[in-house]
Parts: sequence; C-alpha cells; structure tokens
Amino acid sequence: MTGDIRDRSDLVRFVVGPGGEIVPDVAARLPGRGLWLTPRRDIVERALAKRLFARAARRPVAAPAGLADRLEAALAQRCIDAIGLARRAGLAVVGFERVSETVRGGKAAALLAAIDGAEGGRRKLQALGRGLPLACVLTAAEIGAAFGREHGVNASLGSGPLCRRFLSDAQKLAGFRANAVVEQALKSVPAAPARPDDGIGVK
Repeated sequence: MTGDIRDRSDLVRFVVGPGGEIVPDVAARLPGRGLWLTPRRDIVERALAKRLFARAARRPVAAPAGLADRLEAALAQRCIDAIGLARRAGLAVVGFERVSETVRGGKAAALLAAIDGAEGGRRKLQALGRGLPLACVLTAAEIGAAFGREHGVNASLGSGPLCRRFLSDAQKLAGFRANAVVEQALKSVPAAPARPDDGIGVK
C-alpha cells in the first residue's frame, strides 16, 4: 500500500484461515502463507476497500467486520501481556515514585504513560527519563490490568526481551490509536525484509 520495503519486525502479519477469512497474526506464528502489512488503521482499511488481501493471497478471502479494531485489540493485549510477564519477573513497576526509583537506579529501559493521562504528568515523566523510550499507547485501565489493579498512569520496564517485545508491539499499536506515540523507540534486530505486493508483503 505504501510501496516501502520494511523489516518484517515493523509489520503486522495476516493469514487466511481455514474458512477463507483474514485472520490477524500479531505473534507471527500461525501456519500458512503470511500477508504482511504496515501497521496503520488507514492502510488496513484501504487494503480491505481495494481487495488487496485477495490479490496478495491469490484466492477469494472474507474480511471480518471491524478487522482494524480486532487488530488493535490484539496488539493492545500483547502489550498488556508483555508488561504482566515483566512484572512477574520483577522487571516492571507502576506508579510515579517507583518509576522514579528505577530511573535513578539505572534499571529502567522503557517508560509508559497512559494515553488518557494528564499531559503535565507525561511531560514530567519525559523529563525524568530523558533519553529513554516513552510509550504512550495504552489507557490507564489497560496499564492497570497488567499490574492487577484498576488503573496505572506511569510504569517502567527493565531491559530484556520482554521490553523489546513490548516496544515493538507498542509501535504497531500506535498506528491504530489517535494521539498514541512511541518516542525514541528502541530498534530490534533487523529481520529479513518483506517484499511488498501492492502494499502487502507475502511470505
């Protein structure tokens, strides 16, 4: 759709299910031929409108209603799951004071701010963790869910695979939510580039 060549780590994968329906594969693990697309709501909707999934799959396909919304929900859940796993490993904390402690102690590799939190709080977090990636893609309720509480406005993640996974998924999720952003995002190890096919890479 965009005509760009990008690393697969920056794209989202779809497969054609047994019934011929398009299925988002956010973990990139489902069997079948992968259809890779730039993770942006407008691009997914344009691909549907122009029937580009069927062209790339070289077969008739059915697109479920609200495909972009389903993809957004799946990416958000992966972000929440990564934070939850990091929390259980002792690598994630919530609350401004605890986040401040991890930053001062050099234990924070990424910061999180609720997308529906106050702008002043986000700027304060940016100033605290200058130079660290800041992901503002999840709501306070979603951040809270990762920590088993009602809401969480600020959080931090320690370095490691879970942090890299979170940042990768957060960058994709930002393409589906208004005002969402990942600033100074860490780049993962480059993967083999997907070949675009009218905007959908096929592999």
